[in-house]
Amino acid sequence: MWGGYYGYKLYKPVAEKKAEAQKKLAKLRQKNPDIAPIVIEGRKIAVTWWGAAWNKNLESYADYANRIGRGRSYVMSGMVLDLRIGPGVINAKVSGSRKTPYDVLIRIDKLSEARWKIIVKQCSRRIAGISDLVEGKFPEDLAQIFLKRGTGLFPSPSEIHLDCSCPDWAEMCKHVAAALYGVGARLDHDPTLFFTLRGIDFSELLKKSVEEKIGAMLKNAGKKSGRTLDDADIAGLFGL
Repeated sequence: MWGGYYGYKLYKPVAEKKAEAQKKLAKLRQKNPDIAPIVIEGRKIAVTWWGAAWNKNLESYADYANRIGRGRSYVMSGMVLDLRIGPGVINAKVSGSRKTPYDVLIRIDKLSEARWKIIVKQCSRRIAGISDLVEGKFPEDLAQIFLKRGTGLFPSPSEIHLDCSCPDWAEMCKHVAAALYGVGARLDHDPTLFFTLRGIDFSELLKKSVEEKIGAMLKNAGKKSGRTLDDADIAGLFGL
């Protein structure tokens, strides 16, 4: 909203922004009933391990830290009207100053096979089941392996490619920043989308751990035991 003296842009109250975003969302929903907006409940964008870790990773880079904050109020105000995550790509529609939403396209490089093999090896026998993995219930040192710059699971700025249909000259405009934060919020509800985005099979982590645990059990098969595990017991033990 422009007005006042010297063409300064007037401040628009958050409530007004939210109301405008909801109107745009309603119009989009008429054309596409399956639209997937980002809805933030509470004061935090993300609260689960994967969602919070995604945002923490983005904020840890100096070249992102100074710019990504521009999108915080946007995502908190419900201005990310649609967000889709696929293999290596994020598509979003973000409400802005014009009548129709801006289109955001973010491409994420696939995790290299070499890096993935190292991570799988480092996770040796340390993940009990798929539920523990997606819920972020693993040792702290394993979490540090996932987050480690350059060798972890999370992308660096050089692996993230940004584009928005808005006229803002900045590479990371507020619409892109809002979409990036929106990914963290979406991972709160479905952490497996992180693995889809990075093009990796998260079941490999569990498979490797199970194989090694069973291998260790077989080595000790000759030792006396008061109980024998059958297939059902093993499945239950490893959360399969």
